[in-house]
Amino acid sequence: MEGQGLVSASQLALGVKLRDDARFDNFHGDRNTGAASRLKAISDQPEGIPVVVICGDSDTGKSHLLQAVCHHAESQGKSAVCISIAELEPFGPEALAGLEEQDVICLDDLDRVAGLQAWEEAVFHLYNRAQDRGSLLVVSLSEVPGALPLHLPDLVSRLSHGLTIQLGIYRDDDRLKILMARAEQRGLVMGDDVAGFIMRRAPRRLGDLLAILDTLDENSLQAQRRLTIPFVKTVMGW
Repeated sequence: MEGQGLVSASQLALGVKLRDDARFDNFHGDRNTGAASRLKAISDQPEGIPVVVICGDSDTGKSHLLQAVCHHAESQGKSAVCISIAELEPFGPEALAGLEEQDVICLDDLDRVAGLQAWEEAVFHLYNRAQDRGSLLVVSLSEVPGALPLHLPDLVSRLSHGLTIQLGIYRDDDRLKILMARAEQRGLVMGDDVAGFIMRRAPRRLGDLLAILDTLDENSLQAQRRLTIPFVKTVMGW
């Protein structure tokens, strides 16, 4: 349909909302705080940096940091959009058209389109348009660009010559710190005994651990915000 790509990009840019709980000031866990600080500094002074590539496994906080970049940009009066490639895929590569009009463009899980020629070319052209306009492009990948099955040499070259920030897998002490910080943020009172109980039984992925916190939050009474081990056992069926 004529104009479909532009309409799709516009709708996505306007329709995708930032998570309130994904900011630089609540990116907890010592393992990647240095990377977060570096990214925030780049967001303040992006001049001369063609693209920022955030690399790491799916459990390292990449999506949180992309959202934080956009929150930070908006706090400075800039326009910003953060979109997962998974959200764009149904619209095709034409959905990238027009995104360069944003001051900051964050694309999450870019490696999902590695090896797809039309998508790789669309990302390459978005890169060039963003450069011409002076927009900051930030993307996340599971690996460094040279280790991905990208077929377009020019795209590999562009991404490789950007600034790469590597994230590490969280250790247990980081996961515990993040769990307790997120609980406090939600107004939940979690003692060390309850936190330890959850950590011993929860899956190791941070995303799964925080999903448990979502479930506990949804099931806790507004007047009873202190988590207990019996309550956690009942809700989670442990």
